[in-house]
Amino acid sequence: MNRRESLKLIAVASLAAAFPGCTQEKIDDAAHRAEMSSEDGGLSIRTPSQLTASEYASITVLANLIIPADNRSGSASDASVPAFIDFMMEEAAELQKPIHDGLGWIDESCTRLFGDSFVDLLPEQQVAFLDMIAYPEKAVPEMEDGVAFFSTLRDLTATGFWSSKIGMMDLNYTGNTPQASWEGCSHEAMDHLGLSYDD
Repeated sequence: MNRRESLKLIAVASLAAAFPGCTQEKIDDAAHRAEMSSEDGGLSIRTPSQLTASEYASITVLANLIIPADNRSGSASDASVPAFIDFMMEEAAELQKPIHDGLGWIDESCTRLFGDSFVDLLPEQQVAFLDMIAYPEKAVPEMEDGVAFFSTLRDLTATGFWSSKIGMMDLNYTGNTPQASWEGCSHEAMDHLGLSYDD
């Protein structure tokens, strides 16, 4: 499975559901054009075309809070997720307004609650703010816009991360690798699915 196929499987369900104009064909075409010779599809050398410098900084902090580096893999920004989001905004115009508006909403809310923009808050304040919008069932009504934006951003971050080389390594994805033989699924897996080779 290549980057294009990964994007189809991961992105279509979440993004197409949220943005009816963001069709499978659009995502498929955007992913195809992202396939370049470098390991991250050229994203690490991409100059943002849709996000301002301050928006890009906000996306970077937000994405790294969603997927931080750990002992298994790098962070979202290590996987060029902010550049991926900018790229998707360029390719799927339906994403532009929700992301610009959402980033503006976050800064306005943080200024009102903490006296500063999101990227200028202390890390513990950033986490405290995200806790207000990351859990829809716990969010108060005045945070609904933030909940919707954060859900979209989380989907985009996951799509960008797990379709990158870093993300695939994090999943121990072994596709696109020649196999000398195929023994079939384990009996344990077949039992779990309620199947057998005799069917």
